[in-house]
Amino acid sequence: MGYFAMTNIAILGFGTVGGGVYEALSRCSKKPLCDVNIKYILDLRSFPDHPLGDRVTTDFDKILNDESVSIVVETMGGDGVAYKFSLAALKAGKNVVTSNKAVVDKFGPE
Repeated sequence: MGYFAMTNIAILGFGTVGGGVYEALSRCSKKPLCDVNIKYILDLRSFPDHPLGDRVTTDFDKILNDESVSIVVETMGGDGVAYKFSLAALKAGKNVVTSNKAVVDKFGPE
C-alpha cells in the first residue's frame, strides 16, 4: 500500500452547509485512506465549544498564504465575498469546491 499525504482543507463559512461538510469529513476521516485535515474554518463567529473551535479564523489571508492548504471549500453563499475569496484561492493555486449556485451562475465561464 502506498503512502498518502494528509490533505489540508479550509472551510469558508460554518453555517448549515459548512457544518454539513465538517460532519461528512469527520465520518470520512475515520476510514482508511481518507487523510483529510480541516486546518481552518473561516467565519465571523467563534465556536468555543466546538471540537474544531481553535481552528476558526476571521482572516482569509491566513488561509490564502498557507501553502499546506490545498483545498478551499466555499460554503458562504452569495456572489460577493464568496466569489472574491474563491477567485483568490484559485489564483493562489488552491483547488476550490463550492455549492454556491449564485457564483457559478454569475461567474461560471470566468
